[in-house]
Order: sequence, then structure tokens, then C-alpha cells
Amino acid sequence: MRTKILQLLRERPSQPVSGQELADKLGITRTAVWKHIQNLKKMGYVIEAHTKKGYIFVSAPDKLLPEEIGQHLHTRFVGRHICYQDTVTSTNEVLKKLAYTGAEDGTLCVAEEQTGGKGRLSRGWFSPYGKGLWFSVLLKPSFLPQEAPKMTLLAAVAVVRAIRECCGVEAMIKWPNDVLLDGRKMVGILTEMSAEFGHINYLVVGIGINVCVPREMVPENLRDSAVSIADVAGHPIDRAALLGRVLDCMEEYYGTALREGFAPIFDKWREYSTTLGRMVKVISPDKTYIGTAVDIDPEGALLVRREDGSIERVLAGDVSIRPAHGTGKYQ
Repeated sequence: MRTKILQLLRERPSQPVSGQELADKLGITRTAVWKHIQNLKKMGYVIEAHTKKGYIFVSAPDKLLPEEIGQHLHTRFVGRHICYQDTVTSTNEVLKKLAYTGAEDGTLCVAEEQTGGKGRLSRGWFSPYGKGLWFSVLLKPSFLPQEAPKMTLLAAVAVVRAIRECCGVEAMIKWPNDVLLDGRKMVGILTEMSAEFGHINYLVVGIGINVCVPREMVPENLRDSAVSIADVAGHPIDRAALLGRVLDCMEEYYGTALREGFAPIFDKWREYSTTLGRMVKVISPDKTYIGTAVDIDPEGALLVRREDGSIERVLAGDVSIRPAHGTGKYQ
């Protein structure tokens, strides 16, 4: 009901909407309208009440409330059930617990802050309050468990497309799923799975996007390698609008993967890749070598041509990829 009230008020900016009109359109009493308005004010919405005229919507809080996300969402099921948290250890952990209790396919967990966010290879992820998008999506796919790692590449493609469309910056993907701006990292993606033999119970796709973290807030050891979208875009970013677009793109590509497989998604990944065609240094536990990243295979593994012409297949999660020359920053 709060969402419907906000929608009606937003439809007439700067113009009062009477409590009676709201009550009539929503089929509730004027007292109920007043109570919902008070709750919205407590949530941070600025709504002015003018005697004998009605209510005027003034502004919304800079928070990722379901009411804000919903107005930017065009999905069928992704993000239609939202668990909003102010502060959590990890949105992935919250969503895994919800999955265990039967949460709906497409459920979104979003938080203003994570105190224990993590990325691939158990690396930490800096998630300060109100400065980014820290969220996870629950999916229950019909494909086999061995296909699950491909979802991280799909998520990267969805994030890059959304950032380009919403923010006007040229985000790129470093294999397998790091999203970069100006050669520095701004997005981390972690997919976790619960499965039995031949069957996926659920996937939790966790995504952290550095939207507007000031450089001075970033831990010193990360400042040279991290960047926020606002740093490059040069203008404020509407976090709720960006999240809505990411979810739209995720559902679109997820539907494609279920119908046609991941090949069309991988084609988009190649289009956004900053790794393919470049000299790279592959650092794995048992060997280190230099070669040219030439492609990804149907499983999403990186194919690297070594100096002797042989092709090495590099699996996600067991190596670190670095530029063959320079300081380590991707250009």
C-alpha cells in the first residue's frame, strides 16, 4: 500500500493530492492513508501535508528501499520479493538462510552496508554504508550443477550493460568476472551453490558495485586498484535506478541461458572483455607463464596461447591473471 501511495503522489509532482482522493483510489479510509503517510515519513520520505489541500511528495531517502527499487524494475520475477537490510555481515549469507526456509525464486537481498562481504577466492570486499550496491539474488535454475560457474560471467555481462546504459561509462570485464573502469576494479561477483547429484537446489549470486565510495574512504592498500562509478562518470548515480537495471538485465540473460544455453551470453562477454587479445601472465599454484588470451571456451575457461603456440585452458578460481607488462593496472 505504501508503494501505491508513493506512486500516486509521484504522478503529480509539486501538486497536492487529497487524503480523500488517495483513500478512494486505494479503497481504504483516510485514517489509513494518514497512517501510511506517517510510516513513509519515518522511513525518510519527505511528504508535506497542506491543510484542506492534501499531500505533496517532496523527496525520497537515498536508500535502497523496496519502494524505491520497485519503481525502476521491469522484471517478471527477479527482485519481486525483496529482503531489505540496513546492515548485514553478508547479503549472500542472509539469502542462503532464506533459501533454506523456502524463499521464492528471484528473491533479492539488498543492504546499505556489509561488514563481512567477500569475493572470489575468499577475498574481502569493502562495502561501506550507502556508497554502493551490495546485493544478492536467489535463483533456482533447471540446468545442471556443472553449468553454475557460468552464472558469474552472465552476472558480469548484466552489470556491465546496466552500468553503460545508466551511467554512461565504458565498463569492461577482466576474466572471468571482474568489472573494471579505467583499468581499476569496481565490481565483485560471487556465486554460491547448493546442489545434489545432477540437481541445483539454488544459486545465490552476490554482487558488490562501488557506486560512489570516496577515494579517502577506501582502505589504503586498495586505493590504487579500486574505483567508483561516480569517480569516472563525474555526476551523481541513482543507486536504485542502477540496481533496477542490473536486475532487468540479469533476468533477460538468465532467461536466454535457460532457453538457448550460455553461448549468446558468452558472445556478449567477449564484446565487453578487456582480457581477450592481450598479453597476460598466468600465475597458478604449479606454474607461471606468459601468453596471449585468445578466447573463452564453451565452459567459460580462458584459452591462452603460449609463446610456443600451444593453447592452455585456464579455469576460473585457480589462477591469477596479470598483464604481461607494466605495473599491474589494466589499461
